[in-house]
Amino acid sequence: MTTAINLHAKASPTFAAKLAETQALLKRAAAEFSPITQASSLGAEDVVITHLINSLKLDIAMFVLNTGMLHKETLQLLARTKQATRAGVTVYEPVAEAVVQFVGREGTTAMYRSVELRKACCHLRKVEPLERALAGKRAWVTGLRRDQSTARAEVPLEDSSDVAAHNRTKFNPLANWTWGDVWHYIKLHNVDYNSLHDHFYPSIGCVPCTRSIALGEDFRSGRWWWENESAKECGLHVKQDNRETA
Repeated sequence: MTTAINLHAKASPTFAAKLAETQALLKRAAAEFSPITQASSLGAEDVVITHLINSLKLDIAMFVLNTGMLHKETLQLLARTKQATRAGVTVYEPVAEAVVQFVGREGTTAMYRSVELRKACCHLRKVEPLERALAGKRAWVTGLRRDQSTARAEVPLEDSSDVAAHNRTKFNPLANWTWGDVWHYIKLHNVDYNSLHDHFYPSIGCVPCTRSIALGEDFRSGRWWWENESAKECGLHVKQDNRETA
């Protein structure tokens, strides 16, 4: 069977330097920005970060947003992660009544009818739970990389744009990594990962909003594929009025 590791694991020439940079950043973030947390969607980037945090014995717990619409493979990995990770794992879910009201009003396929409805669904299932997950935190760690999409092409290693509003810094320790670097690390350390990656899902979200892609397609073409490229964010990492929506 062809696996994501077989297809993608190829370190860039500067991988060793990138790894050292990432490790140093995580150590500094843990030492200087407590309380700090890792936001994990349980994708390839996030499992690499979790492995690094555990191997470095850093006091950075993680959280996962269970939207109520995750793939069974994602939930299976979540269960395994809870058992294996050194740091704690907290799961945040949407407010049940708000979801019931939205589905009752708009139906289960509202996300396909308009960008506004899709973003409303994302807000209920992701953005509002994220706000609870980040409450009281001085920093959070994400798996954003610059080559994930054109919208993320300028992702910094350390993002302080939300400090004024919430006294919160975002760290993106894999910002400089390539997709090949991510899978090289997974192969090198035998990191557990979401089996959907072996079925051509590079970016994994909710079931209705995620599909497999063909070789050569854009990295995020399997997310909200019915929308324009410029709209392909859920609100977790989109800046509005020069600050994070979350």
